[in-house]
Amino acid sequence: MTVSSPRALITGASSGIGRATAIALAKSGYNLLLVARSQDKLDAAATEVKALGVSAQTLSLDLLKLEEIQPKLKAFIGDGKLDLLINNAGIGYTGNLADMPLADWLQVMNLNVISVFQCVQAVLPQMRDQGSGKIINIASIAAHSNFPNWGAYCASKAALLSLSKVLSMEESGNGIQVSVVSPGSVNTELWDTETVDADFDRSAMLKPEMVAQAILNVVQMPQGSVVEEIIVMPSGGAF
Repeated sequence: MTVSSPRALITGASSGIGRATAIALAKSGYNLLLVARSQDKLDAAATEVKALGVSAQTLSLDLLKLEEIQPKLKAFIGDGKLDLLINNAGIGYTGNLADMPLADWLQVMNLNVISVFQCVQAVLPQMRDQGSGKIINIASIAAHSNFPNWGAYCASKAALLSLSKVLSMEESGNGIQVSVVSPGSVNTELWDTETVDADFDRSAMLKPEMVAQAILNVVQMPQGSVVEEIIVMPSGGAF
């Protein structure tokens, strides 16, 4: 009897934590469904993981187009078994709450919380039918700590953590495990985006590969056990 390779879907898979996680999972034998906005970056990531001997499919999708998430993900996944969903896509944002435009607040919430909710709803029917599946949501130390000028980001990650805990309670009886990985600061392209204005020592931050290893550790927990949340902090003194 041939055992098929497990399949994982990763959002924000074209760079940073998502790409590092794709590589880590490929080395562990996972076939991959990679989702991000940039098709060029997705193609490059897919080429890299295919070289490790697994299959990789790509979907260019703007997760801020909330109404498109469920139908496009369901079509992308198809009828094959889905073992793992990693909700990694997100946005960083700095700004004083008193002056923050409502549109900016909504953008942070839509991408960091509501798009995750839609991704989860897209895969739950299939995972319930299977009677198994793992969902890992990438939050942040900001879900637990408060940082001035990071109010929208902190609120979104705290909401994601709460969403994940409730989802875990609701779906455990269906054989679905839900975990959260909350890293401290990670040296990714987030710090180069126009929505983030911060001057930190990036050399003291976590590397994406460190977070990917933590995610892999959660994935590889034995059946019958679940990690509710793992917090990974840099040892170099960064938050």
